[in-house]
Amino acid sequence: MRILTDCDGVLLNWEYAFTTWMECHGYQIKEEGPYDMGLRYGLTKDKSRELVRYFNESSSIGFLPPLRDAIQYVRKLHEECGAVFHCITSLSLEHTAQRLREQNLNKLFGEGVFEKFVFLDTGADKDEALARYKDSGDLWIEDKAENAVLGTTLGLDSVLIEHGHNIYDEDVMDKGIPLHKNWKSVYEYVRGV
Repeated sequence: MRILTDCDGVLLNWEYAFTTWMECHGYQIKEEGPYDMGLRYGLTKDKSRELVRYFNESSSIGFLPPLRDAIQYVRKLHEECGAVFHCITSLSLEHTAQRLREQNLNKLFGEGVFEKFVFLDTGADKDEALARYKDSGDLWIEDKAENAVLGTTLGLDSVLIEHGHNIYDEDVMDKGIPLHKNWKSVYEYVRGV
């Protein structure tokens, strides 16, 4: 069984790590909740993109904590169901950042869990990367609503990991894309429990 998964906000708690990093660099949250980092920190789109790229290419990216119960249930899916994961992440095209991400994931989840890593530029769309899996019916786990909708359109079995930014998305509701609070729920979905 092959499972396609995003990384930040699905496997790893990017938001927590970025918030901590921003505080260390003198930035304070101006508006709680928004997914858009420019709105959250009261920055222009260009400045927020610059800071996200800088963070994603810093050594900090190699030490992100897992999201919620991801370790336990990703390992269970791998060990009990034979699932292998393809991680599709809009991180950076910078090779050191990519190696740090691989090391972080392999350290947390175990060697061999991830069969493939697909690295896209910071903030890049996932259209081309997901098109390679078109009509496969593979499970596609995301936290960004538009990427989950894209996966469904391409014939993937899209699900969303619940966050404040995606729980009321109309496209997700219209497409009937399941929303999961945690990886235990994803595990039960895969096992048909």
